[in-house]
Amino acid sequence: MDDLVIENGMEEDESDGITDENVFSDAVIWGTDWTTETIALQIARGNINLNPDFQRRDAWSKQNKSKLIESLILGIPVPPIVLAEDQNNRNHYIVIDGKQRLLSIMQFYMGNKKISEEIKNSRYDLLKLTGLEVLPSLNKKDYSEIPDKYLSNIDNGTIRTIAIKNWPNENFLYTVFLTLNTGSLKLSTQELRQALKPGPFLSYLDKASANSNSIMKMLNNSSSDKRMRDVELALRFFGFKYFMQEYKGNLRAFLDYTCENLNKMWEEKKTEYEEYFKELENAIDFSFELFESYPFSRYLNKKSTKSFNRCIFELFSYYFSDRETREKIGNKKESFVEAFLELNDDPLFEQSVLAYPKVTEKVVRRFNMFSNMLTKIDNSLSFQKFEYFGASIEVV
Repeated sequence: MDDLVIENGMEEDESDGITDENVFSDAVIWGTDWTTETIALQIARGNINLNPDFQRRDAWSKQNKSKLIESLILGIPVPPIVLAEDQNNRNHYIVIDGKQRLLSIMQFYMGNKKISEEIKNSRYDLLKLTGLEVLPSLNKKDYSEIPDKYLSNIDNGTIRTIAIKNWPNENFLYTVFLTLNTGSLKLSTQELRQALKPGPFLSYLDKASANSNSIMKMLNNSSSDKRMRDVELALRFFGFKYFMQEYKGNLRAFLDYTCENLNKMWEEKKTEYEEYFKELENAIDFSFELFESYPFSRYLNKKSTKSFNRCIFELFSYYFSDRETREKIGNKKESFVEAFLELNDDPLFEQSVLAYPKVTEKVVRRFNMFSNMLTKIDNSLSFQKFEYFGASIEVV
């Protein structure tokens, strides 16, 4: 993945979890040692939900996956897997931590006829080992080509598996997830959201975002985003488009609310969602017409910070997804650029687009300040004024 700097990271934005220690005492947390073969069978039978589409978000290289398999063959301990039982489907599990490890195991076991036959359609890529140093003779081999003396080691090797049952609410799982992912390479809560809020809208958004050239360009990616930032950003767009007045300072809860409601309305609103996504792409493309480089960055003293700012993205995508706004501002590009650079120098606006504000007032203020700027450029434009808990915010 390219090293694009993104401000207002999801890890901070969506960290609102639980603080009551009594909630943890209600959950049942138990550990067991599952063999590698058992884990593969559980995935193949659908008892552990990996979501086959997750392969597109595969963040590990083939060599990293191969090193995991090598460790299992050699009996070297690997980090535990953490699962949460699906509250609507007993003995079925959601992955809280270890999805990349589980995907690696499943791809390797696609060479095992017994495992692959459990899956009606081969949904997982076959892994051939590569880059092994301790067992170089196994390089370029898949499961079916591994000598028996090694197969016994991996099939019967165990991985500590921690399962959480009777978890009280989704906040609990978010808290566990974020606690487990506090290392240097943090994961996105969007990955957990995919499991907790499944539905036709989120599935559509996942695929549409992964295949969007506009979003890839925006994130400076050559393929779908490995950390699912593309889906999360598109979800923000839909959230503010549909439910701006429902934002109450908790972004994670706001995006969950958006998923729940748009999933429910899929059959009725499918065409509308697809049209909105096209308008999102149009908004991104138009933003690159306004600023050839770093269109979604903040500007300090009229110079770009050269980093992607999610708050600026929300403003550009929200307003420029409207065709009339694009047309009118497109005819006055120089005026827009000048006005936007001036807006960035306003301390109130700067405060509202820095660390993602849990204060709803700041979110409302930046939307209203930006829309005021647009109407000053072209007074024929008219936009809804947003309110903060029922009270409009004065914008000078």
